[in-house]
Amino acid sequence: MISRKALFSDETEYFKTPYEPKSGDRVTLRIRTLANDVIKVYAKINGVKRAMTKYRSFEAFDWYEMSFTCTEKPVRYHFELFDDDEKVCYNRLGCVENPQEEYDFSFVPNFKVPDWAKGAVYYQIFPDRFCNGNPDNDVEDNEYYYTGGHSRRVREWDKYPDVLDVNNFYGGDLQGIWQKLDYLQNLGIEVIYLNPVFVSPSNHKYDTQDYDHIDPHLAIIEVDDDYRMQHWETHNGFAPKYIKRVTSKENLEKSNKYFAELVKEIHSRGMRVIIDGVFNHCGSFNKWLDKEGIYLNKEGFAVGAYQSAKSPYRSYFRFTKPKEDKSDYEGWWGYATLPKLDYEHSPELEEYILSTGGKWVSEPYNCDGWRLDVAADLGHSLKYNHKFWRKFHERVREKNSEALIFAEHYGSPESWLYGGEWDSVMNYDAFMEPVTWFLTGMEKHSEDFDGNRLGDGKHFFDSMFKNMSKFPRPALDSALNQLSNHDHSRFLTRTNRTVGTLRTMGPQAASYGVDKRVMQLAVLIQMSWPGAPGLYYGDEAGQVGWTDPDNRRTYPWGNEDAALLQFHKAAIALRKRVKCLKMGSIKALDAGNGYICYGRFDENECCVVVINSNDAEISLSVPVWELGVPRENRVMKRKFFCGNGGFNDEEQVSDVRYGRLFVTLPEQSGAVYYFNFKED
Repeated sequence: MISRKALFSDETEYFKTPYEPKSGDRVTLRIRTLANDVIKVYAKINGVKRAMTKYRSFEAFDWYEMSFTCTEKPVRYHFELFDDDEKVCYNRLGCVENPQEEYDFSFVPNFKVPDWAKGAVYYQIFPDRFCNGNPDNDVEDNEYYYTGGHSRRVREWDKYPDVLDVNNFYGGDLQGIWQKLDYLQNLGIEVIYLNPVFVSPSNHKYDTQDYDHIDPHLAIIEVDDDYRMQHWETHNGFAPKYIKRVTSKENLEKSNKYFAELVKEIHSRGMRVIIDGVFNHCGSFNKWLDKEGIYLNKEGFAVGAYQSAKSPYRSYFRFTKPKEDKSDYEGWWGYATLPKLDYEHSPELEEYILSTGGKWVSEPYNCDGWRLDVAADLGHSLKYNHKFWRKFHERVREKNSEALIFAEHYGSPESWLYGGEWDSVMNYDAFMEPVTWFLTGMEKHSEDFDGNRLGDGKHFFDSMFKNMSKFPRPALDSALNQLSNHDHSRFLTRTNRTVGTLRTMGPQAASYGVDKRVMQLAVLIQMSWPGAPGLYYGDEAGQVGWTDPDNRRTYPWGNEDAALLQFHKAAIALRKRVKCLKMGSIKALDAGNGYICYGRFDENECCVVVINSNDAEISLSVPVWELGVPRENRVMKRKFFCGNGGFNDEEQVSDVRYGRLFVTLPEQSGAVYYFNFKED
């Protein structure tokens, strides 16, 4: 009988060479078997069976390989192995009886993700809530009226967000980010991902007012003393001060220049910058629509589409009463403040946004890529959506060959990843959700609890690997693996296993019953799983919060959880120190009630990660021979341990006997064990 446990292949460089094939390349595929265990091995490539030959035998394994020249055509393949009386198929899910094409290994020649993005450590910043570096650019009380209320300058940094929070501004800005770059470097951050920074009337800025300029309230505000009043006459609900401060050419140009200087400084420290692109819709304030009339009759601005049917921007939107000067228009999900952009009827709009995509990744700004908001919603048909993103990808890479494009997306991203459109995605299905269900039993918004998924290690692996199978390997290695972000509850709050929101439970309840040990286990998985781990600002300092808007609390400067902060720093350092944790293969080794064990490995080294989420001690014998650790007596070095609210990164020795690692872990703890094939 063929040994299923010994079989292994994937799309890392060790098992598929080259890692990112180009058309015309000679591609080599490999699979590992137990020594002398099979008679014939085939790779079935795009339906054609190709024989493989044994090229290596070492320790307990044989390796088989075959090579072929790829064209521009997408490649799908799986393996078929035979002994005297059995056939086994092997695909992305491992050993299967009847291979389904959707789980085949696959790649598209010429698909290339920038190398810097693979496995990089991200830090997401919601600018208004991170650090107030320059109070002079803060939004003022009553500066303008939007979504049913006036703007409000929040002067208490640690104030809880309001249930209706869109008009509340805490003053976080780009200067604050600059001031904290030493902190981010010391933490080990490699990429800074910024929530929207373009001109917008909201604190979240997902309702863009001007794609050409950085919001002066995040950068540079310079106005005459005449405008430093507490009360003003309003025009269509807007104070002259808002018009002066935010549409001032001087403020806009200085803000853009400041942003360029900030990016340059970040680059000088060896870090990258990703910015948020909201291109499915804009805001009702946008100069193209100008529903509120703030640009009306203002020098240098054409009349907005809402103000006149003769506006040059009329085709940018869909109006229900197209012959009338003032009329209703299509809003995204029906929101009047979020007019949906109508690309299909406006080549000018399409070109404008394509140019915007190229503008911010080239001189003088030189951003390193885009995160795309609700990217699958753009346009009014799937056909156009794919057409647009192919053009966008081409334009951005034309301007910056090392720029990354990843999208917000729920569900399978296959059609966008294999079509030369997105490089990767925010990894909800193949990371955030499985980790959350396993460790907390909670849905990612804290809106549901499922005790059946809590601690179900087998379900964890099944969910992870099925969803990971939808990614080309380079897209998987660069997928943004987050525990929290601006759209979901803070992970630390989820550890209380309580269903709630800011409205139903109140802000204080978000911190009740949280378990930092569970948070540590989640971070340990995050730092040892394929992909790009992404911290959401403040998570590392112990910040809590229900879902939007409570997840947008300020960073607790001066009140950080020092122990949790040091844990994050050590876990990031571990990931950087051990190469196979970043780009190695992954193999599930064991799973059960409240625990998981998996290995990361390449041709030089391996790591075993053991997570015990039970409220009791467990003892396991982990089959590390499956990673290539010899069956003869050996030792593995414990590189990292977390539990009891603390961590230990001093090396300790653990025994390996008969190819098994024997470990005992206390309740709610995790550990990483290391073996070097070249040295041990």
